[in-house]
Amino acid sequence: MSNIKLLDCTLRDGGYINDWNFGTFTIRDIIRKLVESRVDYVEVGFLRDCEHDRDRALFNNCAEIAPVLPDKRGNTMFTAMALHNKYDIRKLEPYDGKTIDAIRVTFHDYDIEEGLIFIRKAMEKGYKVFCNPINIMGYSDEMLLQLFQKVNAIHPYAFSIVDTFGSMMKSDLQRIYSLAEHNLDDSIVIGLHLHENLALSYSLAQEFISMKSPERRCVIDGSMLGMGRVPGNLCIELIMDYMNKTQGSAYDLNPVLDGIDDHIVQLKQVEPWGYSTAYALSAKYNLHRNYAEFLLGKGRLRAKQINQILASIEERKKTAYDESYIETLYEGFQNHEIDDRALLQKLKASWDDRSILILAPGSSISDCKKLLDLFIAENNPVIVSANFIPELYQQDYAFYTNAMRYSTIEEKKDAESLLVTSNLTDMCSSENVLNYADLCFDDKGKSDNCVIMLMRLLIRLGKNRVYVAGFDGYQTEGCNYVSSYMANQHTKGQEENIRNTGYVADIRKKMDVIFLTPSLYDIG
Repeated sequence: MSNIKLLDCTLRDGGYINDWNFGTFTIRDIIRKLVESRVDYVEVGFLRDCEHDRDRALFNNCAEIAPVLPDKRGNTMFTAMALHNKYDIRKLEPYDGKTIDAIRVTFHDYDIEEGLIFIRKAMEKGYKVFCNPINIMGYSDEMLLQLFQKVNAIHPYAFSIVDTFGSMMKSDLQRIYSLAEHNLDDSIVIGLHLHENLALSYSLAQEFISMKSPERRCVIDGSMLGMGRVPGNLCIELIMDYMNKTQGSAYDLNPVLDGIDDHIVQLKQVEPWGYSTAYALSAKYNLHRNYAEFLLGKGRLRAKQINQILASIEERKKTAYDESYIETLYEGFQNHEIDDRALLQKLKASWDDRSILILAPGSSISDCKKLLDLFIAENNPVIVSANFIPELYQQDYAFYTNAMRYSTIEEKKDAESLLVTSNLTDMCSSENVLNYADLCFDDKGKSDNCVIMLMRLLIRLGKNRVYVAGFDGYQTEGCNYVSSYMANQHTKGQEENIRNTGYVADIRKKMDVIFLTPSLYDIG
């Protein structure tokens, strides 16, 4: 017999679709059909501080759960989920074997200790307890190892790998499972809860089954027809069928398929769930899905624009949804969004048959002046300076993306040769304005480094080669800039070097980048 079990969470996770208002008959019938299917665990809803309504899958205690459970439960165990900060554990009765058998407890990375205290209290009342940390993809390896140590100390029944934002890929699952397998106590069950943002839940579940240790007991979550908050969950009927075919399980799909036909299909017609590009974008950046929902609700943004705004969300804001924060980002984006098609056409026509030399403000443009003078004399390139006006060279264009740097050139600027991005329109009257978001964000995320943005501009213009000088990289010793005033405006270091090296490597897949002066970013 397989030591992989299945847990159905239709009434709990699916409740996000209909505010848990399934109706008493439907709640009871779904549970009865799942028991008939021989599923191993049924999650009947949330334990929550609420005013109990018998038609909703929200409960204050086990006494309120008892009426929806069948008299004959076979080998199926029943669970409920509790968010540690939304349920008073004092209301939970001691385990008596007559209602639920297990409680699944969730917490964030910023309130781990509170979550573990809650788990310990639930265990003391006699229940099997699942430890379900929210957004495990947001944990570094070091954070996971620290968490596993704490989990081992209290020894819950199970620990679940919860892909809250649906951003998990195969390599992520392999990494996280390996860490769990080798660092959790052997007797702790490992669970898996997947979402459909990237339409990968079924394939990831199969991967999980193939990679798991033969000795480790595991639990995989699913729901009828994948019902759950958009974009939904792993379909319990699919993974049941897969388990029957490959693991020798004996689940009966017929009651589940009947339950889908009787209850779930009609709910999907009213409030549909499933894969959508916007939720794939939220998964791409490992964000709370409410951010994507907020931007979709505006009804004014194309997918590309949603992508750009989501990419700009700060790391500290990703896990816990902040509506005022995303509203501010949205308004800022709208204020700076401009149509730059005419300028792009103008630049393309002007630069099409000429080499391009980007001059960055690194000290190497002074150290290597003879070499650069020779290159300029022989090639007659279009010279574009990045966030500064060079004193040693005559630029054709000065490209500005930074307000602080722009403020230093008031007396030197030449409107005809000035290119600015749209985030500077409040302080700049130039007609040569390029759309900031198109250059700051790409499929790798945000980079507001001026040289990286210039390279992205050249890609948009169809250039297949660029020459670069002065893009030296940040060093702890010596002079990083050709002019000393620039050093006071930025505090950068190794993290910036790592980011820029990655961006240059990505850009080189689309365009030749030839460094004329030494650069920490010239790798490979």
